[in-house]
Amino acid sequence: MAVPSLFETTTLGPMTLKNRLWRSATWEKMADDTGHMTPELQAVYEDLARGGVGTIITGYAFIREEEQPNAGMMGIYDDSFIAEYKTFTDRIHELGANIVLQGCYGGSQTDFKPEGRLIWGPSAVEHPVFKVTPEPMSHEDIAALIDSYAQAARRAKAAGFDGFQIHGAHGYLLSQFLTPYFNRRTDEYGGAIENRARIIYEVLDAIRKEVGPEYPVLIKIHSTDEWGAQGLTPEESVLVAKELEARGITALELSGGHLSKDPSTLPIKPKIINENNQSYFREPAAMIAEAVEVPVILVGGNRSVAVLENILGSTPIKYFSFSRTLLSEPDLPNKWQQGSNDRPRCVSCNRCWGKDKNMCILDRKNEE
Repeated sequence: MAVPSLFETTTLGPMTLKNRLWRSATWEKMADDTGHMTPELQAVYEDLARGGVGTIITGYAFIREEEQPNAGMMGIYDDSFIAEYKTFTDRIHELGANIVLQGCYGGSQTDFKPEGRLIWGPSAVEHPVFKVTPEPMSHEDIAALIDSYAQAARRAKAAGFDGFQIHGAHGYLLSQFLTPYFNRRTDEYGGAIENRARIIYEVLDAIRKEVGPEYPVLIKIHSTDEWGAQGLTPEESVLVAKELEARGITALELSGGHLSKDPSTLPIKPKIINENNQSYFREPAAMIAEAVEVPVILVGGNRSVAVLENILGSTPIKYFSFSRTLLSEPDLPNKWQQGSNDRPRCVSCNRCWGKDKNMCILDRKNEE
């Protein structure tokens, strides 16, 4: 049997992937005030495509006009985006990369103009960090949100994106439904994991009705999180993954963790990556990958060709995604393919998250 390679060609539904490396969704904070593209943001994606990554997932795009959890996000909330995104996706394809759009509803995890706007949540639980208490969603609200996801996916397909990713991780609304700390509902959307995950299943079903059975639909979801008894367990993540597979998900990107529930830990402390903590979600992700047939994409601390090749050869994990690493060094895939064994320059210091835009601190110093 041939040993799998990071740089071999594979297929994912109708997509051909030139390698197993993905750019994970990364908030660049460079779209305009309404979520539309800017030349600066377009240049970020062109650099990524030239840099050799096989498939790019965009930074999260807000799916409802009135609900923007952060500044400078891309939008996908109405049809005005389709034509400009078609020009954008055509350009990325010309440069040799696939591109997938990620859609998101933020909820109470926000400090961007929370006053005076409706913010939905599974329950009226104050966010322990941002101190925002959402409006508990009615069944009509849930139906409206599900339709917003479906229409966002329809627009992504019409705009030439190679797929659509549901953001179900990192403390945003859909992951709050999965997390008992935030989800204290007593109806069919709360309680047991089958109920807490119901909204995600219904989002996927609605998207499939809009885009058909073949169009790639992915989800970013937790393999584990940090909430202990009030959180999502790896075993529950397996159950969710298996049900998503049964309902037609194309691939799972497995991450983990929320913003800390302890405000005293903010700002987020750097998580310096070394030889002992690379690819830090590999064990729970591998457990989930063992339980499903659909491909699993591992994100989090991926820093070394040797480590990734070992994971590829010894676990069912098929793909690897990168966020801050490619924000700092978009041509890292080309360097690796050309045989470089240098460490990535990114050490996960988290100083890329700036007040004006998000970019590597080293590049910010160069701009200054």
